Amino acid sequence: MVGGEAAAAVEELVSGVRQAADFAEQFRSYSESEKQWKARMEFILRHLPDYRDPPDGGGRLDQLLSLSMVWANHLFLGCSYNKDLLDKVMEMADGIEVEDLPQFTTRSELMKK
Repeated sequence: MVGGEAAAAVEELVSGVRQAADFAEQFRSYSESEKQWKARMEFILRHLPDYRDPPDGGGRLDQLLSLSMVWANHLFLGCSYNKDLLDKVMEMADGIEVEDLPQFTTRSELMKK
């Protein structure tokens, strides 16, 4: 019954993905558009296993949520942050595709003109 085992494994995987998405949904901001939330949720879910809070606390999940907001704010709102922080979140987001991003001109770019 290899086929039955494979189907059960797929169903278990799908169930795990659903549970992770349901867990992440509690962190959606009321002001996030669907596009922003989908991108940020992908960021969160991608790194959630590495940022689970230890049983004694520790705030690892808070750190992940903060990093996801830095990334989303930079991408969608044009916010700027420390170069090391931006490098970190951009590396963490490598491979997450977001279409139709707004284009921003920084103050430094305006001053050069």
